[in-house]
Amino acid sequence: MDIWVAFTLLAVVMQAFRTAGQKKIVAYISPMATTLVRYLFGLPVVLIYCGILSEGQYSLVNQVVANSDFIWYASMAGMAQILATYWLVKVLSFRNFAVGTTFAKTEALQTALLGAVFFAASLSIFGWLAVIIGVLGIVVISLPSNGQTVQWPSICYGCLSGIAFAFTSLWLREASLSLPFSLPLNAAFTLAYMVLLQSILCLLYIYCRERAELKKLAAHLSLASFVGITSALGSIGWFTAMTYQNPALVKSLGQIEIVITLLITYLFFKEKISVKEYLGMFLIIASVVLLLWV
Repeated sequence: MDIWVAFTLLAVVMQAFRTAGQKKIVAYISPMATTLVRYLFGLPVVLIYCGILSEGQYSLVNQVVANSDFIWYASMAGMAQILATYWLVKVLSFRNFAVGTTFAKTEALQTALLGAVFFAASLSIFGWLAVIIGVLGIVVISLPSNGQTVQWPSICYGCLSGIAFAFTSLWLREASLSLPFSLPLNAAFTLAYMVLLQSILCLLYIYCRERAELKKLAAHLSLASFVGITSALGSIGWFTAMTYQNPALVKSLGQIEIVITLLITYLFFKEKISVKEYLGMFLIIASVVLLLWV
């Protein structure tokens, strides 16, 4: 198994747990406070991971902060991810968030398009085909049922989230590849810088604009820790995979999360899988098979 595939699968599993935690904690705190939780409570895990990979050679940090290309790309990626996470949490706050989430999940296609236009990160014909088939599978699964209303704000936030996540993936890859260390350590330093920056920015915003949310957050520390830890582990997977491979292909493989979620729902919660969900799962699996074959 290629290393980028293994790290992507780690990211997929951790993201599924993190999303479940986010859906729960957003009922108690604001979207921005929920965004803060992802970074602040995951920071210790990220720093420990970075320290292990660097073998305690903290002098390497000087090379990182002296790299202007790294600082630029990592800072842009960090701010884009804050916006992407905030907009995604806004989508989850709507009663009918399935459609909005679908548009956010089209980030694989948006990453491929933006990568080709702005970063010269072109895909092969089969790569494009795998991305498009996978996105189509998600769209089929998330089509609203008969009589279900579509909330346009949810769609708008979903699109914005997908675009911001796409730029995050592309910028973090550029930041990681600008460093001179091993690829896993490059990814770790990029993640550590971004999470530290994001924690500071979100904390400043909460302190200045939503200070009351800090007291609410203090009442849910265990849930916040769960979200932070699973987020950090998932980010380690995403960042490392995207350092090794084109982010569009990584995101396409990551769509297998939808299939895993549906199967868990069927096996453990005994909920039936509809015809459109079977069709969507087939398309996503076909996309993954084509992707791995290529």
